[in-house]
Amino acid sequence: MNELTISLRPGDKTPLYEQIYGYIKEEIRKGAIASGEKLPSTRGLCRHLDVSRSTVELAYEQLLSEGYIEARPCRGYYVSQIDGLYQISRPESSVQKEGPGEQRKYRYDFTPNGVDLKSFPYNAWRKLSRECLVDDRAELFRLGCPQGEYGLRSAISSYLHQARAVNCTPAQIIVGAGNDYLLMLLTAILGPDHTVALENPTYRQAYRLFENLSYQMRTVDMDEQGMRVDKLKDSGADIAFVMPSHQYPLGTVMPIRRRLELLKWAEEKEGRYIIEDDYDSEFRYKGKPIPALQGYDRSGKVIYIGTFSKSIAPAIRMSYLVLPEPVLDRYTKRCSFISSTVSKVDQLILQKFIEDGYYERHLNKTRALYRSRHDTLLAALRELDLDFTVSGENAGVHLLLHFSGGRNEEELIRMAAEKSIKVYGLSEYYVDREKGSGPEDTTILLGYANMNEEKIREAVRLLGIAWNEDKAGADSPDKNKKN
Repeated sequence: MNELTISLRPGDKTPLYEQIYGYIKEEIRKGAIASGEKLPSTRGLCRHLDVSRSTVELAYEQLLSEGYIEARPCRGYYVSQIDGLYQISRPESSVQKEGPGEQRKYRYDFTPNGVDLKSFPYNAWRKLSRECLVDDRAELFRLGCPQGEYGLRSAISSYLHQARAVNCTPAQIIVGAGNDYLLMLLTAILGPDHTVALENPTYRQAYRLFENLSYQMRTVDMDEQGMRVDKLKDSGADIAFVMPSHQYPLGTVMPIRRRLELLKWAEEKEGRYIIEDDYDSEFRYKGKPIPALQGYDRSGKVIYIGTFSKSIAPAIRMSYLVLPEPVLDRYTKRCSFISSTVSKVDQLILQKFIEDGYYERHLNKTRALYRSRHDTLLAALRELDLDFTVSGENAGVHLLLHFSGGRNEEELIRMAAEKSIKVYGLSEYYVDREKGSGPEDTTILLGYANMNEEKIREAVRLLGIAWNEDKAGADSPDKNKKN
């Protein structure tokens, strides 16, 4: 080969040697320049392209270092033998292959998992970050305590005692990068051969996680008070995963009688535990926050898990376990060698964020923001000429609409999508539908955390139009039932 047809772009930001290197590499990968073929000499190619010889030499050096070409003494440069090896470039079909609707963009998204990131305290977080790194502090970059730094665990312990009535010491707390990691760690602490029961409907991520970790899984029906303890006994489970302060997705608050029944179930047999997921307990808009189940535990049966993902930001990736003494002993013996998954710098920032009062002020601000959106959503829904009831309000960041009269969940979701609005059906949160545990009516979840009041009002107005279109020409429906 005496020359290469390369169209160089002298005015481009990409250096000329990179353009030459990129062209030759792509031609080799596509097979247009075959293995073993000789490349032009650097002198010949620089004359052909009208560039300096050093430019061509830089391109060849890069190709040599990556193994695309090889230099043979006194003979020149040849394409390396890579035929039949792993195909580096992705097939075009794999790039374009997407599931139905995966690329769809919605103007309004009522996700029940939303967080308002515009209210994130950027200035405070930036200030604390600077303070933590203002001096050369080598200890911040050494491997820290496997449970998390003591200062942060102490701050979390004080917060949990004051805000959630959780009884614990810093020694009982383990800090980790998100609930998923901590639940995986917990399975390593507890060991295999357990059967886990979850409420139905439930938090599907936890179900999938336990199932993939080879635990036996059970689903337990709920009533208006939460997980039914009689059904829990029949399930044969020895671990119950519950969300008593605000069940997801139904929003049920477990009353004290049911909590005591659950604790009694755990005490009746050695090795039984309750995992209490307290994921969004900070957001309650009527009355005082509901105390955690862990605060009623006197026998070391409740394993408490909480997170800052909802109250601060998902990317913070900071969650925590509170282990009862018997489980803490197991952790020390089995898993204390596992390093912490959260950097010491981030832990120190969060510690100061809590200790200096920023977290409390941020919670108060966010709670007021979400309450306003909650109220706006309810007011807008009351104006709709549709037959539904509302539940799950006054806490969390979503509520539920229950439709009667044969309305179909799939159709409601589809009609909303035609107006560029994404809503969510309750059916996707049910794990075990064949036992008759599915919803009796059609239920739609509407989250409101990531939309301002103006967008909420407009989105609800469009939902009213969309969900009334299938009734065109029919008698006007009854007004929606007000809660």
